[in-house]
Amino acid sequence: MPPAATDMTDVTLPLNQQLNREILMARERVYRFGQPTPMERLILPGPEPQPEIWAKREDLSAVKSYKWRGACNRMAQLTAEQAVRGVVTASAGNHAQGVALAAQALGIHARIFMPRSTPRIKQQAVRHHGGSWVEIVLSGDSYDDAVTAARDDERVRGAVYVHAYDDLQVMAGQGTLADEVVLSGHGPFDTAFLQVGGGGMTAGVSTWLYSYWPDLELVGVEGVGQASMRAALTAGHPVPLPELDIFCDGTAVRQAGALPFAVCRHTLTRTETVTNSEVSRAIRVLWESLRCISEPSGALGLAAVIKNRAALADKKVLLIITGANIDFLQLGLIAQSEGAASLASRTLRIQLQERRGTMLELLDSCFTGLNIADFQYGKNHETSAWPVFTITAEDPAVLAELPARLESRGFSWEDLTGATDVLFRAIPLRGDLLRCPLFLRLDFYERAGALHDFLDAVIRGRASLCYFNYRQSGERIGRALIGLDFEEYIQRDSFLAALPSQGSGYRSCQPVDAATALRLTQR
Repeated sequence: MPPAATDMTDVTLPLNQQLNREILMARERVYRFGQPTPMERLILPGPEPQPEIWAKREDLSAVKSYKWRGACNRMAQLTAEQAVRGVVTASAGNHAQGVALAAQALGIHARIFMPRSTPRIKQQAVRHHGGSWVEIVLSGDSYDDAVTAARDDERVRGAVYVHAYDDLQVMAGQGTLADEVVLSGHGPFDTAFLQVGGGGMTAGVSTWLYSYWPDLELVGVEGVGQASMRAALTAGHPVPLPELDIFCDGTAVRQAGALPFAVCRHTLTRTETVTNSEVSRAIRVLWESLRCISEPSGALGLAAVIKNRAALADKKVLLIITGANIDFLQLGLIAQSEGAASLASRTLRIQLQERRGTMLELLDSCFTGLNIADFQYGKNHETSAWPVFTITAEDPAVLAELPARLESRGFSWEDLTGATDVLFRAIPLRGDLLRCPLFLRLDFYERAGALHDFLDAVIRGRASLCYFNYRQSGERIGRALIGLDFEEYIQRDSFLAALPSQGSGYRSCQPVDAATALRLTQR
């Protein structure tokens, strides 16, 4: 990791005092470029005791993250000679937008190096904020690769490097959000949860809050696979992580900054790590409570709050929603993930005899009071079937009883929660085992028992299930692709002729085209 980019430190003062002084001065600069962001009360779902939570909405800033503050503060202090040379930086996306905003406002050319994997939404936002004053250079597969390329460009072209976090002026700019927290009148707080990437925001915010509320518990929050500040605090100095998880891409930094570490080692009370699943759950809570769409790193603080909910009951808590720059496709994947589920869930593979009616027997006998969120099955054996169900329930205790129900009925089962083949919907189907198959697209109303009622009223006794592909989407309409197998073609044709396209509990049931059926049976 390159050394700190700033040469503005005053060695006659302790670093935290320098930083507080610079935050005070940054007040005058940053509001030329943007406006203060609001504080908003957040209520956690559920009847359990909860803290009084106040969220700082940095996702509502002009660049949809807090990063504009540090970049603008740093670039506003360039000399005339430095401004002519231009600036260069590396960023995974949010810092780049801050640099672009300042470049456009100040008329300074900026070259911005970003990993090739940077989401398109962040690239587009950089171009929107910077216009003709910015040039994006995609380089490498990681933030570290982009930093190396940007530093090489700095040496060759002589531009001023604007570091994303390891710079006193950048840290000071980020600290202005803490000044807004103090001025909001909602404090003092008992605990503040601050997400950590390179540590620039955490350093600026923690030192300012600590100077006003010295009894405040300041918790640094990191993803389990990207805890660079925790590693630095353990080692006594910044160290590189051997591996880096990039799910929370806004905080995916392999090594904490030297200056942020020097501050955080004195200001942070402790650090906390959260899993990607816990972050996904927090993103859902933000949507359901505030109608806020957060990027993964923006929800780290709330993930830690939810994790420690019982211990925080009746306390006043501060968290920062640091950004909302998320690719739309990633949002869809998060929404479908197990971690974002509002109900307890479990995925089981259950062994059945491959004979007509056994699937309905299973549903009738064991799934009472449970919700089928996902159903995957393809016939691949003459005498045995292994359908895979993801089951949800409001009460985890009810879900825990399912294995006992299965065993009491003689069903063997296997827990496949989190299994890769289930996640990627790898549903095998042997066409050579089918006699007279028919595939149907079913659109049914998402209510308790609707799917069971369709199978019972339309399928029972007429055919054997040979394929089932259904996943709950959150819509009012559930969609499933169903395969039926008949003993003879005359039975299949008779069934199809009598099948109503609409009926009780379902909106549409149509046979799939011959080409689709052929592809399914030839897998």
